[in-house]
Amino acid sequence: MSSNNRIINYAQALNEAFHLSMEADERVFLMGQGLESPWYVGNTATGLIDKFGSKRILDTPVSENVITGAAVGAAIAGTRSVVVHPRLDFMLYAMDPIINEAANWHYMNGGASSVPVVFWGCVNRGGEQAAQHSQSLHATFAHIPGLKVVMPSTPYDAKGLMISAIKDDNPVVYIDERWLHGVKGEVPSAMYDIQIGKAKIRKKGSDITIVASSYMTHLAMEAATQLKNHNVDAEVVDLRTIKPLDKETILDSVGRTGRLMVADGGWKSFGIAAEILAVIYEEAFSVLKTAPVRFCLPDCPAPSSQTLESEYFPQINDLMDVVKKITRA
Repeated sequence: MSSNNRIINYAQALNEAFHLSMEADERVFLMGQGLESPWYVGNTATGLIDKFGSKRILDTPVSENVITGAAVGAAIAGTRSVVVHPRLDFMLYAMDPIINEAANWHYMNGGASSVPVVFWGCVNRGGEQAAQHSQSLHATFAHIPGLKVVMPSTPYDAKGLMISAIKDDNPVVYIDERWLHGVKGEVPSAMYDIQIGKAKIRKKGSDITIVASSYMTHLAMEAATQLKNHNVDAEVVDLRTIKPLDKETILDSVGRTGRLMVADGGWKSFGIAAEILAVIYEEAFSVLKTAPVRFCLPDCPAPSSQTLESEYFPQINDLMDVVKKITRA
């Protein structure tokens, strides 16, 4: 480990991204619910208001449409705003400024102006939070031209992708899952960027490609480790960015393994997994040894019962069973 690297958790890494970005550029500011109560956003905002003050850390009322519209307007006026939605579900109240305004602004102005804003949304899973508090809507945002969508899986990527999102001249939807906030990893203390739109191969393998993102990457990695005991050598591709999609890395991996499973934390129908399967069918059909498979949430709302949650949310054994079935075909 480099002398400049430390082992810290995902939430701390995200906190560092804010500190460094705000120190480097006085135009950067944060706004949203719970920023004066850091636990509300998983300790990712710890110390920010003490250091930068209430003019750059704006703890807002519960009015998603208004605060998001204000962040978009501020970005158009020359700031670099980050607006937090502690529950991604309630970003739905802010679809007008996100989709009709921010996503279209650069195009509608012929490239003469842009909207450097980060829409930071947190996915909450489990804990009997049920249908209105557990949704990962990344496929919804990825469908919109003009929006970039990132979903980190590690502390290193959490920091680097947030810094890159803040520096980007156009709107970025940054989605993180609270299940990841305690995950630890090696992170440099200095500022660094991670290219938006570039996937990473987390584990090399020869029998099957597992494409995943965010929390599903951790399931895929643990499954890949256990699958070695079943004589299956799985390769794990972490998307890191949902849009733009790094088709080159995916196609190269499937070209070597001939098999594909996409593990996605969204619903199965009309989602990211379906998009990736379409890419493979259109551009690499001849390399497939067997039909690719989607491993996703079932097409129904999240339940509130713990018993039903254990069946609803993907489990490692379920993922392994699907991989074994594919590799034996």
